Amino acid sequence: MPSRRQFLVGSAAVAASLIARRALPAEAPLAITVYKDPACECCARWVKHLSAHGFVVAARDVGNVDDIKRTMNVPPALQSCHTAVIGRYVVEGHVPADLIRRFVTEKSSWAGLAVPGMPNGSPGMEDGRTDPYTVVAFDRSGKTRAYATR
Repeated sequence: MPSRRQFLVGSAAVAASLIARRALPAEAPLAITVYKDPACECCARWVKHLSAHGFVVAARDVGNVDDIKRTMNVPPALQSCHTAVIGRYVVEGHVPADLIRRFVTEKSSWAGLAVPGMPNGSPGMEDGRTDPYTVVAFDRSGKTRAYATR
C-alpha cells in the first residue's frame, strides 16, 4: 500500500497531466467540401494539403465551378480555381490549412477567406518558387480586408 506521500505525489502527477492535456487540446478534425474541376492538378494538391493537416475533405468534381462561386457570393476579384465550404464559411483558392483552422476557430464574422489567383508557393502551387501573397477575408457584399500574408 502506498504511503500518503506517495499517493499525493502520484495524484499531483496525474492532475498535472490532465491539466496539460486540457491546455493543449488535440485539434479536432474539420469537415470541408471542395468544389473543383476534375482535371485540375493544383486543386487535387490543395485537397491533399488539407487532408495532411487534419481536415476531412469531401472533394466534389463539378463541370462549372463558377456556379458555386456565384452561389457563395465570392467577389470576382478574389476568385481562383476552386471553392470550398466549411460550416458557414467559404474558402476560395489556395488558402493555407492553418489559416482556415484559425479563421473557423475564432468564429469570424466575415464570410470567408480567399487567395486570389494562383500564387507560386501557396498550398497546391508548390513549384520551387515562392512569391509573397495575401490571404483576404471577405463578406457577402464584397468588402475585403487583409487577413494574413505569406
